Amino acid sequence: MSFLDFSHVTKTYPGVKALSDVSFGVDKGAVHGLMGENGAGKSTLIKILSGDQHADQGEIRIDGRVQAYTSTRDAFDNGVIVIHQELQLVPELTVAENLSLGRFPANAGIIAGRRMLDDVGAKLKSAGIDIDMRRKVKTLSIGERQMVEIAKAVMLDARVIALDEPTSSLSSRESEILFALINRLRSEGKVIIYVSHRLDEVFRLCDSLTVLRDGKLAAHHASLKGVTRDQVVAEMVGREISDIWGFRARKTGDVRLKVDALSGPKLQTPASFEARAGEIVGFFGLIGAGRSELMRLVYGADPRSGGTITVDGKLVRATDPRGTIRAGIVLCSEDRKHDGIIQGRSVEENINISSRRHHTRFGVLNRASEIAAAETFIKKLKVRTPSRKQDIINLSGGNQQKVILGRWLSEQGVRVLIVDEPTRGIDVGAKSEIYELLYQLAQDG
Repeated sequence: MSFLDFSHVTKTYPGVKALSDVSFGVDKGAVHGLMGENGAGKSTLIKILSGDQHADQGEIRIDGRVQAYTSTRDAFDNGVIVIHQELQLVPELTVAENLSLGRFPANAGIIAGRRMLDDVGAKLKSAGIDIDMRRKVKTLSIGERQMVEIAKAVMLDARVIALDEPTSSLSSRESEILFALINRLRSEGKVIIYVSHRLDEVFRLCDSLTVLRDGKLAAHHASLKGVTRDQVVAEMVGREISDIWGFRARKTGDVRLKVDALSGPKLQTPASFEARAGEIVGFFGLIGAGRSELMRLVYGADPRSGGTITVDGKLVRATDPRGTIRAGIVLCSEDRKHDGIIQGRSVEENINISSRRHHTRFGVLNRASEIAAAETFIKKLKVRTPSRKQDIINLSGGNQQKVILGRWLSEQGVRVLIVDEPTRGIDVGAKSEIYELLYQLAQDG
């Protein structure tokens, strides 16, 4: 018997079987990869492990004992920690306060601030994480917040640590710090569940691997010796995928977007660039280099200090998203949880939220038109959902991203589509579909 055992785990949600009779084990002191397409069941399995959800059938054993957690706190207290892709931090608290939540050091009932800073500082230093503990989390970049989440695992004596797409927002340097941490935790006998779509990372770090597909166990490799990347991709998607990232030449037209000397409070150095109709322009750089800040300025999400934006030769005077959307500029943010999806609303509502005026005549909403639009984009973008009425929070990250793309594609008059990290945390099959969609949109001008 392995140290961590999943035995016949089954979970059903309304209209969809998320997990069906999944069984596998992980040895102590091992890094175990968990892979699969978006919607394959990875997140559901991790939620059950963390006590956030309960299996309909089956059980989980740790060190031979059946685990029956009643809550995430129960799992946490029993040494099971999950670092989610969608970050679980309190924005208004400092880094030190977030890392000390629930276990603040105190003297006579009063929080000992100095001791808290000393304790957290020592842990972060030993882990090689360089972040100012006094900064509020809301002032950190996505990558810095990810490092704070990962630091939680270092702060506690966990037996099982699950990492869900931990490098999705990290720079190369930060990723190397994480990999060193994982190797240290493995040497201490921890069980690491490494959920990722990045094959290079899985083959570099993992001792063993499980692949899920459509909620079922597609493959389990007790060792990665002799296992190939192409084999794992085929196990994930049930088919071979070729030419996923192949470049295709396209005809480009006149200048569609012109940005001249644009600057803002978060982008001190003025930026200028042009993009032609039918052209895909890439922006890259290290975390903090200003990529997202520049795109937010173009979209109107942040105030401008100077510069101009023109679309098809017309000056964009709008300085807020509502105005820039009407001018034909839309943005899919890298932080889809806070700036993309509308939690608690259905897939249909998330698609149509920005284009309802196109389904309204004389002040009356045409529901048939709205439903037809949602179903069209669900089908076109291959969104995996049991129904257009499904709450978007129940969809996988890749399918949520497709819904956000569908929202902007349903908006009439879009001339400039900005996508910030569009395939962050998305599986290889969904990446292929999104890249194909972007190519097609560029081909259409």
